[in-house]
Amino acid sequence: MILDAVDKPVDHGTFAQAMDRYAREVSPTKRGEWWEVLKLGNFSKDPIAETNMAKLTPELFAQWRDKRSTQVKPATVAREMQLMSAVLSCARREWGMIAVNPMSDVRRPKKPESRDRLPTDDELARLAHAAGDDLTTATARAFHAFKFALETAMRSGEIVALTRDRIDLKRRVAKLTHTKNGRSREVPLSSEAVRLIEALPQDLDPVFGLDNRTIDALWRKVRDKAQADGLNFHDSRHAAITRLSTKLDVLALARMVGHSDLRMLQVYYNESAENLAKRLD
Repeated sequence: MILDAVDKPVDHGTFAQAMDRYAREVSPTKRGEWWEVLKLGNFSKDPIAETNMAKLTPELFAQWRDKRSTQVKPATVAREMQLMSAVLSCARREWGMIAVNPMSDVRRPKKPESRDRLPTDDELARLAHAAGDDLTTATARAFHAFKFALETAMRSGEIVALTRDRIDLKRRVAKLTHTKNGRSREVPLSSEAVRLIEALPQDLDPVFGLDNRTIDALWRKVRDKAQADGLNFHDSRHAAITRLSTKLDVLALARMVGHSDLRMLQVYYNESAENLAKRLD
């Protein structure tokens, strides 16, 4: 019996080819393009990438998850699974490559507890020494950006995208157009934040003269040299929100840091019980 053409399985290519198409067509439309393209390139080297799209199953992705969980933290596995799922969803909805997203039936790693890591005064001193104070160097500006984040609670991507036409030092306001949630907002600047901006070389634009890839690499270099083990750039946001909570009411704080859901502030608020006790008197 000869099968009609409609009965023959259609070869839509491999998972690697789908990820490559996603990296070329979809990732460039996102703020996290660099991270996505890098991750998709790494995924393409994994054996699962050579699997035909029609043969991808939840079991294969569960095996990938378990193997990956022995290499990186659960939060990283969850983010990577989310990206893979985005590729598969696009392949299903827009490209007609698969009928079902096999990742939708795969259990994600347990969500870790919120980070409770704040930089100490001693670590800040060591970081300053490791980075140096010559702001004509990108290394010094990477730590300078961290100090600016401590004042403003801005994310690293928001900081490196900050251009001079978006800063009004007289009003002490920075207008952000590249935010995580896609909505623009104005961030009030403390006098120290203004001083940090004014200390930067005036011929730089964006003002910090860095991009996402550079600031990430330089921050890790400075952190490791200063032996500030486990400290992430994003921990500056935790520290800033904790400090700002003593100065701003909850609605003003949420507006400043760009949270429409007030519950998100609890993720970043890390003031100790000891400090809270002092505020009671």
